[in-house]
Amino acid sequence: MYLTTVIAFILMFGLLVFIHEWGHMIFAKRAGMLVREFAIGFGPKIFSFVKNETLYTIRLIPAGGYVRVAGEDPEIIELKPGHHIGLEFGEDDKVNKIIVNNKSKHPHARVIEVEHVDLDHELIIEGYEPDEEDEKLTFAVDRKAFFIMDETETQIAPYDRQFASKTPGQRAMQLFAGPMMNFVLALVLFFILGMVQGIPVDEAKLGEIKPDSPAAQAGLIENDVVIEVENQSVSTWEEFTSVVREKPGETIDLVVLRDGEKQSTSIVPNESEAIGPDGEPVTIGQVGVVRGFEKSFLGTFIYGFEQTYELTRAILTNLGMLVTGQVSIEMLSGPVGIYDATDQVVQTGLMNVIMLTAMLSINLGIVNLVPIPALDGGRLIFIVFEVIRGKPIPPEKEGIFHFIGFALLMLLMIVVTWNDIQRLFL
Repeated sequence: MYLTTVIAFILMFGLLVFIHEWGHMIFAKRAGMLVREFAIGFGPKIFSFVKNETLYTIRLIPAGGYVRVAGEDPEIIELKPGHHIGLEFGEDDKVNKIIVNNKSKHPHARVIEVEHVDLDHELIIEGYEPDEEDEKLTFAVDRKAFFIMDETETQIAPYDRQFASKTPGQRAMQLFAGPMMNFVLALVLFFILGMVQGIPVDEAKLGEIKPDSPAAQAGLIENDVVIEVENQSVSTWEEFTSVVREKPGETIDLVVLRDGEKQSTSIVPNESEAIGPDGEPVTIGQVGVVRGFEKSFLGTFIYGFEQTYELTRAILTNLGMLVTGQVSIEMLSGPVGIYDATDQVVQTGLMNVIMLTAMLSINLGIVNLVPIPALDGGRLIFIVFEVIRGKPIPPEKEGIFHFIGFALLMLLMIVVTWNDIQRLFL
């Protein structure tokens, strides 16, 4: 079971990160940006390959991922006057490789001393051969030329392929695409659930009855419809379960409809521990029955959108309560808490794992849209300010805000992880 939980956690977390970063990458490429790297995880590379200008990597620490777009950060290599570099040329006599160091490993490269470089707009390198400093040479550079430093190739990025060169709308869409794809993933997962297991019926129709449960002992069977609880009519599943939850260990009188006939019985819910709205443990009643489902092609699509909307609304409500102090930060869960939840859900079957994945995907999408520096929402706010001001925020100032935001997020992650550990082990 331990191995199953680990595999489920890695696949679930990997899917959430992959689909989020894939959204960023696809819309960056659609806008003509050069995507340097698509990474799952952080830290040292354990696997990598290059395809269509992009380096795809899987990294050691499975704590997220990133898409590195040219121009979002300062370019890695900067050529200054006085540098000696080697140049290699393509068939069109344009520079296609710029050797920054280890020039002895490239005996066919033409070595020059740099005087002027423009790899953003003009795409030229000007300089002198070391032994002929009287004649300045000008070399045209291929738009897809590579720097070679420490024998590692990095493609240059002309300005029109950098993040900053695009319109505010294109940049905003590239940032929004990651969270958007998390909502799309949730919709798809709910569609799958609806197609495979069916959609919950509105009435209090019973599904699978667990053996030796209070429901089984009371003689209830699958497809029974509860129509009365404690002499009160019920018409929905929520009405039935709310009474059960509130009466742990108490006898409840039921009337069910079975094959068109009414039948009466009594049931005593088991006492179970749960977490209440205030984060404190509470005792609730459970009878060991799952909700009834039905198959409906059209209903599956409606179900997907309804579930996505309801979960989004619930998460936003809880987030608002957290911001206003109505709930404690101790209610938050990090990777440790998610792993524990995965361990519990894995034991209940694949369908519940898919449901948990959809919930986490919506949560990831919402959290990334929170207007905090370093998150997608924070970066979107800077684009809004740019549109209002008519000019962008200076990159160095924006960078400071994002650095502070990232540091605060790391601090929050440490606090949340410690809370998870306390709940589980202390």
